[in-house]
Amino acid sequence: MFDEFIEKTLELRSKDEPFAIATVVRFEAPVSGKPGDKAIIRSDGRIWGWIGGGCAQPLVIREALKALEDERARLVRIHPSPSPEHEEGVVDYTMTCHSGGSLDIFIEPVLSKPHVVLFGRSAVAQTLAKLAKAMNYGVSAIAPGAASDHFPTADRIFTEISLGGIKVTPRTYFVVATQGEHDEEALTAALRSDAAYIAFVASEKKAAKVFEALVESGIRADQVTRVKAPAGLEIGAISPEEIAASILAEIVQKGHTSSPAVERASKIAEEIDPVCGMMVDPARATQRSEYQGRTIFFCCAGCKRKFDQDPGTFLERSAPRS
Repeated sequence: MFDEFIEKTLELRSKDEPFAIATVVRFEAPVSGKPGDKAIIRSDGRIWGWIGGGCAQPLVIREALKALEDERARLVRIHPSPSPEHEEGVVDYTMTCHSGGSLDIFIEPVLSKPHVVLFGRSAVAQTLAKLAKAMNYGVSAIAPGAASDHFPTADRIFTEISLGGIKVTPRTYFVVATQGEHDEEALTAALRSDAAYIAFVASEKKAAKVFEALVESGIRADQVTRVKAPAGLEIGAISPEEIAASILAEIVQKGHTSSPAVERASKIAEEIDPVCGMMVDPARATQRSEYQGRTIFFCCAGCKRKFDQDPGTFLERSAPRS
């Protein structure tokens, strides 16, 4: 099982696909999950592996997706009675329908590498490629006439201005540093993508002229406003090295202030099990009942049985207080 787990993580890493690893680190019987049990949760909510069944699995998926969203690890504690006091760094879940034991699960996000795509072979582009690689970013260079001498640290070099070989993710950052060579062509290619960050190395005056030409060529004005120009944080940068540093700093800032495009945890937990109070994903719930024209979702068969015996009591208990 461990060898299969390693192979699965290596497979996802080779695809540069984000995922989270959930590991059982502590338990109190009776529970089915045991220390060392592991699972991989992908960004679409699919799970591979074992960390316990029943109610534990949807909770782990929910928290794993949150970890991918905020890029932070967390310890999830599932137990049958409320915790007497809150512990820093611990996410507590009280589950009255649980088997009676408790389970601590550590969830760690494994994120895809940030990817800087550089248009142009200018001094700024070449310097930025070196800086980004030093920070363990993926680097691609796109420029007619580009060669390995220009970008010795780049992962890939393309000599045609096209995004055919580029996989655009929420952690892909475009920098147009053409500086007079194919400016409009490069910006047009970048704007045809859904990249969250597109920067143009140019003065305000130069950028305004290029943007005007883009609009005249058929690019919508609202699309052009997606481009950040001048590129980089305003630190008074002058030399190519300083400009490259300011751009990379802006990319780091952008990465920490925007959420990755994973399935939002809020979409995973849209309904509340009225018996135990668990958040339930309607799309995954196998247990449900119809009551007074409403579909009620449950985390497990035990909660459904209890509800079906006395629906009114549970719905009244779970109704919001005015």
